[in-house]
Amino acid sequence: MDKILNKLFLILKTRKKSDPKKSYVSSLYNKGIKKILKKIKEETNELIIVTKKFKEKNYKDNFLRYEIIKETADLWFHTLICISYLDILHTEILEELSSRIGISGIEEKNNRFK
Repeated sequence: MDKILNKLFLILKTRKKSDPKKSYVSSLYNKGIKKILKKIKEETNELIIVTKKFKEKNYKDNFLRYEIIKETADLWFHTLICISYLDILHTEILEELSSRIGISGIEEKNNRFK
């Protein structure tokens, strides 16, 4: 997974300098954080909707399962665009996730407020 994230982040970095008329990512960078966050919200809503439909089908519809995979990929991608826009490295996110391994979610959340 690290290889994929490294490759994506390199692409995102180069898109910062690309022509917004020729690059979707560059066009988002050009429109700013509000537009990027709007896309994250849209992708989140699409994932929620398809997941609810999948649940209604008792988690047995292969088409909806694949739609969840695609919507999750879209959400992750737009989140990567957001952190790249903010000059936060994906490795910083991975380090944070790594630091949480083996710690109860409840404990981790409680430690945030200390």
